[in-house]
Amino acid sequence: MLELSKKLFYLLFMLLLISLISFVAIHSAPNSFFGAGELNPNMTKEAIAQLKAVYGLDKSLVQQYTDWVLNMLTLNFGISFVSGQDVGEEILKRLPVTLAMNVAALIVVFVISLYLGIQSALHYEKKVDYLIRQISLISFSMPSFYLALLFILLFSVNLELLPISGLHSLEEKTGFKNYLDMLWHLVSPVGVMVFVSLGSMIIYIRSLTLEILKSDYYYFALSRGISKKDMLRYYILPNLFPPLITLLGLSLPGLIGGSVILESIFGIEGMGQLFFLSAMSRDYPVIMGTLMITAFLTLLGNMLADLILLRLNPHAKRAN
Repeated sequence: MLELSKKLFYLLFMLLLISLISFVAIHSAPNSFFGAGELNPNMTKEAIAQLKAVYGLDKSLVQQYTDWVLNMLTLNFGISFVSGQDVGEEILKRLPVTLAMNVAALIVVFVISLYLGIQSALHYEKKVDYLIRQISLISFSMPSFYLALLFILLFSVNLELLPISGLHSLEEKTGFKNYLDMLWHLVSPVGVMVFVSLGSMIIYIRSLTLEILKSDYYYFALSRGISKKDMLRYYILPNLFPPLITLLGLSLPGLIGGSVILESIFGIEGMGQLFFLSAMSRDYPVIMGTLMITAFLTLLGNMLADLILLRLNPHAKRAN
């Protein structure tokens, strides 16, 4: 219970720190949402000043930040400059898609990289090991935006197997067919996220497995005539899970950050696309809202990873 309280306090402290840094960085950037209006001869200074007063931008930065934090505590992220809609409602509409993409990609990456990493280590310096390492290097060096364009060109334009963009087909579908249609549209972006994330994970698992295979307890188990299945179950996997869980928690920011690019390329109405469009238009409330939700999800994922790690390895609690 004490450990959970410390984690929650750390999460709140980090959210406050992230909010302060983000607020200062956003308001320090050149131009603003009202920059185009100031260049418009039909927009008077009085009209621009009135708009700034409506959104609270006429106050000092300290007062703006204080008001924003107090509103955020009640989950009030303000009103969008562009759409005039509640920021919280806009984020909630797009959050499930982004979460589904990232969770699905994380699970697939974990399963595939675990299998390939172990196989690469078990077949050290053989053809299987060489092939898996080459795949890992290609994945590690492949930019997500470039691979996304290749996916669209190959599977959507040339082969016409997958949709080019969007979440829904032109034909309106209802019920279970609608969800299947959405899943079909997510195959390409999730596939890109999985492929570009596999390389580093496979290399890391291969390295950890090789260390286990060189350990004394592994040779001792071999001398007892233990089967390969039991060796994998009782010796390799239990020693792989703790560092892997930590790595999965740390990989969340990369996946969520990558969805910003992929959602924009594939035209998926998720949080990534919302953040990109709001950043282009300097929509401060939406930018801050998406940043804080993303930061919260990232910190929550890391906290859950730490708690799972403590559950698997109680001795880690003593070390801390």
